[in-house]
Amino acid sequence: MSRNGIRLQVLALVALVTAVLGWLVAFVVTRDGTLLQRPPWAAGVLLVVMGGLVLWLARPVRRHLRSGHRTSVEALRAARTVVLAQAAALTGAAASGWYLGQLASLLGDLSLVANRDRLLVFGLMLLASVLLVVAGMVAQAWCRIDRDDDEDRTGPADEPAPHH
Repeated sequence: MSRNGIRLQVLALVALVTAVLGWLVAFVVTRDGTLLQRPPWAAGVLLVVMGGLVLWLARPVRRHLRSGHRTSVEALRAARTVVLAQAAALTGAAASGWYLGQLASLLGDLSLVANRDRLLVFGLMLLASVLLVVAGMVAQAWCRIDRDDDEDRTGPADEPAPHH
């Protein structure tokens, strides 16, 4: 992670690794004819709710930064919000890879009607996971301090930053 936050390449790598793991687990589970268990709907709902919560928590930080710092937000709260946004993006990437790997396993054997029936639920879980990634990345962007803003607040190196 850099000053600019978590990068898309890191998220893609996490998703790729978990996709391979998800496919391998699905392969091991289904090689003897056992069906993949359908993920509970609550898991998808939880992913979407987490994304909404991250965005909701990031809104005050965004308002503060957009208002030219006329509103009040504690620095610790803003820092925690950024960390939460990054954790959400990483969690969403891991879940996306997991569900993508299992979906790929299902697509490998569509001759089974049960696998075709499971495509929708795994696809919806994948969508919910991607939404969590998007929410985390949007919240992270909302909390970003541009270099210009950072320089305006700190002032020259010799002088302490003015207190507003």
